[in-house]
Amino acid sequence: MRTTQQLSITLPNDIANMVKTKVSVGEYASESEVIRDGLRVLLARDRAVETWLNNQVGLAYDALKADPSRAVTPDQVRARLAAEHAKAQ
Repeated sequence: MRTTQQLSITLPNDIANMVKTKVSVGEYASESEVIRDGLRVLLARDRAVETWLNNQVGLAYDALKADPSRAVTPDQVRARLAAEHAKAQ
């Protein structure tokens, strides 16, 4: 049983040229390798975002829902950022 599948894709000219360039300069052995590597990076990014959402955003949301007094207003956020920016200069 095959572990690969052949697909036909259409790319914008600039991206197709970039793929071909990566092969022609020897960074990759084939166009398929370029596309596979790009998809691996995309999957890794998706996993990182999902982990961040679950481990940080979800926990912060749960904490805020449990204790709404922890909330800050947009004006408070802007004031904190302005103060940090002023300290940095």
